[in-house]
Amino acid sequence: MTPERKIPERRSRKARRTRDTLAQAAFELVLDRGLRNVTVEEIAEAADVDRRTFSRYFPSKEAAALDSLRGDGDRINAALRARPAQEPPLLAYRRAVLDWLADPGAEPWHRRPRIFDLLVVAEEEPTLYAVFHHIRVDAQEDSVAIVADRLGVDPRQDIRPAVTVAAGAGALLAAQAAWVRGGRPDALPALVAEAFDALSADLLGEPRPTPERHRPAPQQNRGITSSTRTTSTAEEAEGTEATS
Repeated sequence: MTPERKIPERRSRKARRTRDTLAQAAFELVLDRGLRNVTVEEIAEAADVDRRTFSRYFPSKEAAALDSLRGDGDRINAALRARPAQEPPLLAYRRAVLDWLADPGAEPWHRRPRIFDLLVVAEEEPTLYAVFHHIRVDAQEDSVAIVADRLGVDPRQDIRPAVTVAAGAGALLAAQAAWVRGGRPDALPALVAEAFDALSADLLGEPRPTPERHRPAPQQNRGITSSTRTTSTAEEAEGTEATS
């Protein structure tokens, strides 16, 4: 390798280290002291750089604090690209998300220290949540392009890739919200599977989960079961149609 090529590579590595140091400082300060009690100047000082250097890498303290989440969309999309071509698109998206959650090397949210705490704060702070939304949107745009390539269509002309990604990302978001509000850091994979199960079986290309799985147990003390009530309601409806 020539000296001329080594110089840009060294600069790139140094820039990456500076960005990572700023992001880690913002992450820790926001979690330790709260978003509103942290300034950009304090983040820069913790990273041993000046305010101008901070502004070269991040537009705000929120963007710096959430920078560690940006790579997760890339990891999910990499798993999506690797799914077998014959899988229905939404099923491929589901399994890509579950592959990410099951891969210790990818450091999914439930395995990474304090990510649960960060997402709790993001739920409470509107400016932090807005930045998180933009990070998700960026990842979803790449997902749409991947799904369109799998289908062999132009996403500007065919709405299916966007619908697929909106459905899959919505399931992930619903699971993430339930995870944060439920207070159980280890529950994320189960919640993600449950959220995808709630989607249409037609989109997933899999059998629909049986309704009994999600129904409460019948109340025996009332002398009538839910199935009896369902039959009676259907019979009443038929009687109404016959007399109308």
